[in-house]
Amino acid sequence: MRGSATTLTFTTLLCLGLCWGPWNQGQPEVLPKPSIWADPGTMVAQGSPVTIWCQGSLLADVYRLYKESGSGSWEAQAPQGSRNKAGFHFEYTRSGDAGQYQCAYRSRNRWSEQSDPLPLVVTGLSRAPSLSAQPGSLVLPGDNLTLRCGSEAGFGSFALTKDERLSPPRRLEGQQSPDFPLGRVTHAHGGRYRCYRGHNVSHAWSAPSAPLDILVAGIHRKPSLSARPGTSVPLGENVTLQCRSEVRSDTFHLSKEGSLAPPQHLHLQDTAPPVQANFTLRAVTSAHGGTYRCYSSQSTAPHLLSLPSDPLELLVSGAADSISPPQNKPDPRSDYTVQNLIRMGLAASVLLLLGVLLCQARHDRKEVRDAARS
Repeated sequence: MRGSATTLTFTTLLCLGLCWGPWNQGQPEVLPKPSIWADPGTMVAQGSPVTIWCQGSLLADVYRLYKESGSGSWEAQAPQGSRNKAGFHFEYTRSGDAGQYQCAYRSRNRWSEQSDPLPLVVTGLSRAPSLSAQPGSLVLPGDNLTLRCGSEAGFGSFALTKDERLSPPRRLEGQQSPDFPLGRVTHAHGGRYRCYRGHNVSHAWSAPSAPLDILVAGIHRKPSLSARPGTSVPLGENVTLQCRSEVRSDTFHLSKEGSLAPPQHLHLQDTAPPVQANFTLRAVTSAHGGTYRCYSSQSTAPHLLSLPSDPLELLVSGAADSISPPQNKPDPRSDYTVQNLIRMGLAASVLLLLGVLLCQARHDRKEVRDAARS
């Protein structure tokens, strides 16, 4: 019985192979779609080199790179050492190189289908815009965050990117407004942002703005903040603000309420709790006075901070005394007014005196006439 079953199974498989084989040989082999990427990235400064890689099959002999709308194509022989990929190198990138690229490979005289499109963005074609955040670069979860990309050239197309080297551009569609509302803040909003202003050519952009780090607080327990020698410091002296954390941290941040400057930060080597960072303010002036808070974080997640410490009010004593009160200098305009009033008073007095003398003279003439008549 066991031998009969084995024979039946072998016969069935042989029949299937004979029936399937001739039919399958008539079907063309479908070559897998290749993958495409750019090194060092899909955003490259004008004049810098870039290599577009196409990865296909170990049996490939030729690779071809296409630019959108049939505006160009390049061929490369598959390297002997690694036939499954080929690179297309651009030594000096120009604005005309910006656009979308696809690639394909040839194997056994058949071409594969084209890869997914790869957008190559060329930057540095004009001056960099500015990038700012509302309500600020240090935010809490739930805050409404808006990034504004400002340009001297006025309104136009704008682009916003986040963590360029870690992920593809976040937003590259044209924007007719320089505002990018990001909505309510979550931990995912933390990161480094840049913005660009677009040109008439698609995928051609200005130089990048200065990077803007968005710091999201509220990840773990708050540190404590204290001042040495105290919260009241004489003008011109030094004061040290000590930020102490009870959780493992290697980076500390100090912010001043109402300041437009980004928070100061210190990186420490020893991260075993409790850990303390010292921010020294030297030769303090009245501008150092105000409310301070500190935060802690880990370098593995540099844009995610702890809850803020309790506020610390720093008072600079002697700042008001060192400023001499302004002396009351006479205003030249007030001098002119007084002089004019004196002149007007003198003129009025002269007119009054003349009037009195005129009346007296008339009165004297009348008395003379009356005496003559009598």
